[in-house]
Amino acid sequence: MPKIELDPIGIIHSPFRNRSQAPFQGILSDEECELEIYEEYADGLKDIEGFSHIIIVYYAHKSEKHHLQTTTPWDTQLHGIFTTCSPNRPNPLLISVVPLLSRIGDRRLTVTNLDAIDGTPIMDIKPYIPELIVKQNVRLGWFEKVAITLKREKK
Repeated sequence: MPKIELDPIGIIHSPFRNRSQAPFQGILSDEECELEIYEEYADGLKDIEGFSHIIIVYYAHKSEKHHLQTTTPWDTQLHGIFTTCSPNRPNPLLISVVPLLSRIGDRRLTVTNLDAIDGTPIMDIKPYIPELIVKQNVRLGWFEKVAITLKREKK
């Protein structure tokens, strides 16, 4: 298998200085974070302010050694790592859909609902387009019970 090399396009400035300060899911935080895009990628932000939400792909640079099974904050049972959102994965790439609050100058974006710690590398940004992403008849596996509880708590 060929080696894959990726270069970050920017860095996340976050109020969370370490993993223990960060929420275990971004949706649980209204703290603002700033995405600083490196100069050579700034032109890629053209027209981004027209989107209410964006998808951030970021690298969990402080992740710990991965295991193929893990527990989650939602329950105490072991689950396969590929059925969880744990940052401790073979390739610690994380994805969050976040509200885009503002664009500051040519290279900075302000967002909320992000669980990244300060200094996290940004690997990619995509527009959130529900018509291309939202699916019908979705099964949530072991997370089904948690999702029902979350819906009740959000009301």
